[in-house]
Amino acid sequence: MKRQVIILFGPPGAGKGTQAGLISDKLSLYHFETSKILEEKFSSSDSERYIEVAGQKYDVLNEKQIWLDGKLCSPPFVAHLVKEKIKRLYDNGQDIVFSGSPRTVFEAEELLPLIEELFGKENISVFYIKISAEQTIYRNSHRRICELMRHSVLFGKETEGLTLCPFDGSKLVKRGLDTPDTIKVRIKEFQERTLPVLSVLEKRGLSIKEIDGERTISEVFKDIFSKING
Repeated sequence: MKRQVIILFGPPGAGKGTQAGLISDKLSLYHFETSKILEEKFSSSDSERYIEVAGQKYDVLNEKQIWLDGKLCSPPFVAHLVKEKIKRLYDNGQDIVFSGSPRTVFEAEELLPLIEELFGKENISVFYIKISAEQTIYRNSHRRICELMRHSVLFGKETEGLTLCPFDGSKLVKRGLDTPDTIKVRIKEFQERTLPVLSVLEKRGLSIKEIDGERTISEVFKDIFSKING
């Protein structure tokens, strides 16, 4: 049975979550959102206070504060949570579309060997959705998520009039992380810590297909879908 992994890469506001949701529905893939995994970990009342990774203890409350500040959590902490989730999905026979992971060079070097081993390098497709810095700020300052499943809804002409989530029908609300100051921090974090991940992907022999993300949601989706496994 052929497995499939799709990785959507791009700056904040590029539409990774929106496109991953559409691809997930179209191809029956699990939409893997690292931010959602972190949210679940930080909101869980019975979550352990410390997590040990490679002999180092990470304080969950401290990681939560880093996340709330718009910065990236400690890579070993994130990689640990993500790897455990990937293994569970593979064992359950679920293929994956990643929106925004891996986020750091450390995570990429930790996660990619596992993904390649489980799913096969030939079954991995990578897309880099490109938008300008101006679009990043504009989209993030207008972005909303739904109350029920935390779906991220990209802001644009097709969605500006929406009041309910197109995926589950729940109310759309402003996300607490999308303040002007936090957005600037997230852009800086992307440029300094996430953008270098592209070189790691290339060194591992993974082909990266560039996508113009400043078009409509449907145009971007059609472009990505036409190039999957292409």
